[in-house]
Formats: sequence, C-alpha cells, structure tokens
Amino acid sequence: PMELRVEPRPGGAAAVPEEKPRDGPAPIPGGPRAAREDGGGVSGLLRRLGRVEDSRQRAAELFRWLLAPVAPGEFLGQHWERAPLLVRRGDPGYYAGLFSTADLDAALRGGEVHFGTHLDVTSYAEGVRETHNPSGRALPAVVWDFYQNGCSLRLLCPQAFSPTVWHFLSILQEQFGSMVGANTYLTPPGTQGFAPHYDDIEAFVLQLEGKKHWRVYSPRMDAEVLPQFSSANLTQAELGEPVLETVLEAGDLLYFPRGFIHQGDCLPDAHSLHITVSSYQRNSWGNLLEKLLPAALHMALEEDVEYRRGLPMDYLGYMGVANSDAVDARRTAFMEKVQSLIKRLVDYVPIDAAVDQMAKSFLHDCLPPVLTQSEKAQSIYGFPARWQDGGPHNVDIQITKDTEIRLLRHGIVRLCNEEAGVMLYYTTENSRVYHKEEPKFLELDPEYTDSIEFLLSSYPNHISVGNLPCETLEEKISLATLLFEKGILTTKKPLVQV
Repeated sequence: PMELRVEPRPGGAAAVPEEKPRDGPAPIPGGPRAAREDGGGVSGLLRRLGRVEDSRQRAAELFRWLLAPVAPGEFLGQHWERAPLLVRRGDPGYYAGLFSTADLDAALRGGEVHFGTHLDVTSYAEGVRETHNPSGRALPAVVWDFYQNGCSLRLLCPQAFSPTVWHFLSILQEQFGSMVGANTYLTPPGTQGFAPHYDDIEAFVLQLEGKKHWRVYSPRMDAEVLPQFSSANLTQAELGEPVLETVLEAGDLLYFPRGFIHQGDCLPDAHSLHITVSSYQRNSWGNLLEKLLPAALHMALEEDVEYRRGLPMDYLGYMGVANSDAVDARRTAFMEKVQSLIKRLVDYVPIDAAVDQMAKSFLHDCLPPVLTQSEKAQSIYGFPARWQDGGPHNVDIQITKDTEIRLLRHGIVRLCNEEAGVMLYYTTENSRVYHKEEPKFLELDPEYTDSIEFLLSSYPNHISVGNLPCETLEEKISLATLLFEKGILTTKKPLVQV
C-alpha cells in the first residue's frame, strides 16, 4: 500500500504539490477565476465540469479530482486491482457539499426512506455483527434513537435522495464503463458497525465528516484475489496482520481492491460519516466469457457438423469420475476430441457481440444523466410545451434539415445487433434507484445504423440533420425527432425561443 500525504498550509488548505507533467485530458476550463465564480466544494466542481463539452473528458477530470494529487496513470499502474492507496489531504472541505449528516436527516424527513430497502441499522460488538432493521418507513425519531444507542446507519442508495451524489456518480460511471454505485455510513463515536469482510467491488472511501480508524488486510489465498462475490463476516482470528492501518479524517481518500479485507471503527472522540464509491462488480474477463462462450457454441452448432455428431455409444462406460484413473485408449481419444472441439470454438467467438451485451447490461445499471441548464433548454426536457389560454401551445417539435444536433452524452447509447433486430439501448429514462426500470431501448430499422454510428463518431461536435446518412430527408428528420423525444439528442439552439 501507498500513503500520500499532502501537508497543509496555514488555515487548513492543502499545499499545492510541485507541478508535474499531466497525463490525460486538459484541465477543467475556466481556471482559478471560474473556480471562484462557481464556488468551492463539490457543487462548484460539478458546475465547472458542466462547461466541459465532451462527457468522456468530464468523467476523466472528475476521476482525476477524486485521486488528486495522485495522477490517474500512476494509480492505474500501481494500485488498481493491486494494492490499497491512502491519500491524506489535510483539507477537511475537499468533499464539501457531496453529502452530510444534514442531508441524511433531510432524507429521513422526506418520508421516502425505508428500513432494509434504503437504510440498514447495524452493530458489531464482541465479534458479533447484528442488523436491527424494523419494518416500514425509517422515521427520524426511530433512526436517531438507534444511532444514539450505538448503532451505525448505512444508506444504501444516496443517489436516490441526493441530487449531488446522483450528479457525481452519473459523470464518473462513464470513466469506468461499469456501474458506479455508493453507500453512506454514519457511525457513532467509539463503535463499529460491521464485521471484517471483503467485497466484490473496487472501493473508494471518501471521508466526509469526523474520522475513522481503518485496518486493511491482504487477500488470504489466491482464490480470494479479485473475488467474484463478497465474503461472509470474518472473525479477528482469521485476519492476520493488516497491510495498512490508519485514521481517515475529513477530506482523505482510501482505496482498496476487491478481495482486500477491511474493517473500520470510530474513535471515542468523534463520529464518522463516509461515502464508499464502488465500481467493477462482475466486470471481469470471466464475465465477458460467460456471455461469449454460449454464443460461440450456439453458432458452432449451427455452422459446423462436427459439433452435431453423436457421442460414442459406449462413452459412459469409460468416461466419468469413476473411470478417471483407468488407462484406456478410448479415454485418450475422447479427451483429444473434446480439446479439439474447444480449440475450434475460437473460430465462432462473437467477441464484438458479447461486448455489446456487456455494454447493454451496463446501460441498464447506469444512472440517468444530470442536465446542465443549457442542456435542458436544448433538449426535450426543456421543451416549452404547455397548456395556455384553453389549449396546448408549443407542442410541435420542428426539426428541419438545417437543425444542428448531437448526442446528449457519448455514453448514453449502445447499438446492438440482436436476433430480434437492431436495438438502440439508452439511459435517459433510467431511474436513480438501481434497476427500478426495465432496460430502455428502441428497435431501429437496420438502415439507421450508419446514422447512429455517425452521431457517435461526430460527438461532441454538432452536425446538421441533413448530413445524417439516411436515404431520404424524411428519414433523417424522422430519426432525429425520435431520438430528440427520448432525450438522446440535444440541439445547438433551442427549437422554440421562449
């Protein structure tokens, strides 16, 4: 593990490290003046990111901010899926505005938080982890009584209750190409809420308030390196010595890969509020092959008679575990045949189609995009259709060949060629609650494929509707109107001036 300490200047602000060559995209536009105008903290950061035209660059800049002052290239080369990273910033306000105990209290008072579904009440004492969830709504009086009696509170989907967390995660997910989720944890002084365990996600712990004592342990065996699933609760006797032990304070960051065992407890003199940002759950080569190999076998069975030939009539007599130690030429021939068929399977592997299926799952996992004011004005979400003077006004979406359009975000659509036809999956109608909605898609005529690819390759530049590679102007306008109505496209200028 690596610890990076940024020594504070007088007044608590983090010292600016010596300038080094940057890797990746250019700085957020506007510089110090824009930073002053937009304000500090996470809200100001998100406003500055809103002026970045390319959503991919926007995501890369947010990732850079999350790790700063560690460069993303250094992090990916030395820590990602390998080793923990601790960044001490000496800046308690670094995450200001992202989420707070006041935000948790406001969510409880909003009446939409339910025990078990959204909020877990937990405790860990004398080696025993317990969950204390009642049924029904998480009423403030009940929740804060649990907390006052030493229980930790875990909010499972803060993005559903905090627009800032939603905005933050919706940008970051495009950097990872994998679902980015979050939980928040509020722990009373002198307590621990969870037993030692490891997770199946890459975890970024952002200390928001107070402080917390952390211990992180290496995977105990090869089978627990980058595991597919999280562990059960572990005991102290199973852990060994930690590879990292620290006290996180507000503004600090702790990253650890999936499979690293961890536990956190509060010191007697302060509560702790942190948010764990997570990604890369079931996003491995093995998960890709789970989609790839069945598809390859299906194709091989259709196209190659060798896969359709019958098994030997007597193979049950010499194959199987009971016969595994037998020396038999028939066993050798059988093994060689299976190996030969597996090797030939490579010729039928539909790699691109399998990747599209991974992307399709990712788009279903995604949070919907958060629009800036200008994006809203130039999209269906700001279209001024309304009831006025006894009837509807500004209803017709007047797109012409000269209307300039572009995708709202680069990562909000995926074109998939499936058995049922050409499908365009999109995220603009997703929910802030994980999988509350079914996957959203449009079935397109195959001749529209080139136009979707043209929109993707042109992003973030605007193009005229007349330049879409459809056969007729009517088709160009029809496709652009459909995509606009689904929130997938924005126009360079509002279609209706209000």
